[in-house]
Amino acid sequence: MPELPDVTVYVERLEALLVGRPLLAVRSKSAFLLRTVEPPLAAAHGRRVVGVERLGKRIVFELEDQLFLVLHLMVAGRLRWRKAGAGIPGRGGLAAFDFEHGAVLLTEASKKKRASLHVVQGRDALAPFDRGGLEVLEADLPAFTEALLRENRTMKRGLTDPRLFSGIGNAYSDEILFRARISPMRLTRKLTAEEIERLFAACRAVLEAFTHTLRAEVGEGFPDKVTAFRDDMAVHGRYRQPCPDCGAPIQRIVYAENECNYCAACQNQGRLLADRALSQLLKKDWPKTLDELEAVRTQGPGRGRR
Repeated sequence: MPELPDVTVYVERLEALLVGRPLLAVRSKSAFLLRTVEPPLAAAHGRRVVGVERLGKRIVFELEDQLFLVLHLMVAGRLRWRKAGAGIPGRGGLAAFDFEHGAVLLTEASKKKRASLHVVQGRDALAPFDRGGLEVLEADLPAFTEALLRENRTMKRGLTDPRLFSGIGNAYSDEILFRARISPMRLTRKLTAEEIERLFAACRAVLEAFTHTLRAEVGEGFPDKVTAFRDDMAVHGRYRQPCPDCGAPIQRIVYAENECNYCAACQNQGRLLADRALSQLLKKDWPKTLDELEAVRTQGPGRGRR
């Protein structure tokens, strides 16, 4: 799912390309994309774009007379900038936003069509889309601490809860926790003041660094290749690859449709975190340390520990 750095760069480039331009039409080939009836989507046709902004992980297009298009890309939604009148891709194509000088194409590389578009009138109508999470890059340490400790959650779930923090998802939470040297399963209210300060600094550093990197990569173009898996990431999507700091193999916890990546040596004193599926399968043979994990892999389950 595109997160704060990705959505920020989307917004910046859309703003540069579209502000002051009339939206000629929105072509949609998905019956599931539009989630509102009133105002109708046709009400947006012919109105000039006043601004483009980020609301959490959503992209908001402000049109004349305070008509707003609220787009959520969800996990697999992506945007493309193409020539005027470009066709909507046959595979994964959802819609096209037509302008005189080009078209913004919306695609979704998933059989589960989750991307959504809402049309609302008036800025007050945006309130239901605001989950209330803290904008970390605009906050100070006390505000960050208050949000973090509001609920006693595991670190992974706390950082990715949009009611607590805005725009942080599965990928960048892994990178933040690695940089802060904190286990993803630590409980938020168990952190020391020093760890909270370190986490705050890590959040800002990771989000700023990746935003700057993405911005530099795109330049005056358009972010056509937004992905949650990047070569310059330290742990996310790097299962079994060496940690860039200590060389130990990166580990993972698989749950639902996501996975959490971490370095056991750097973040959890060499101890492995239990993967729900594998630990239930292996039961007492589930390895507790990196050394035991290596023994299981080389000798087979049941022979790694005595």
